[in-house]
Amino acid sequence: MRRKGRTSGGEDGVNMTPMIDVVFQMIIFFVCTADLDRKAFDEKIKLALSPHGPAVEKKDPRTVTVEVDKRGVIKLGQVAVPYTTFVSMLRKTVAEYGQTTPVVIRADGATKHEDVKRVMDACSQAGLWKVKFSATKEKAKTVQ
Repeated sequence: MRRKGRTSGGEDGVNMTPMIDVVFQMIIFFVCTADLDRKAFDEKIKLALSPHGPAVEKKDPRTVTVEVDKRGVIKLGQVAVPYTTFVSMLRKTVAEYGQTTPVVIRADGATKHEDVKRVMDACSQAGLWKVKFSATKEKAKTVQ
């Protein structure tokens, strides 16, 4: 009697092709989506410097980011929004997510304080109290 044993020509290993395909798809997904967060903000807005301010380590997914440009235009996701519409959107946010929803104001360094105050007043009218300001820690290097 002859025992059945392994033959040297058989394929006993695990097929790695599907796993490699999934890994490449994940890499492509993350490369494509990583750039979307940067495109959500207006690149023309030059934030004020705050070298001694604390860095944000953990971001709340409910965070509402508001931009105010030099002319005082309020923007949500690069779309200009009238003040009354902005207030009603904040009220809807409070109704849906609660008063602890954080708001981050990205204002240009040359924006008038009264324009930033209007955004703060809108947050107050809607009942939001967690308001932060976005700034940069170091000056951007210019090529000469």
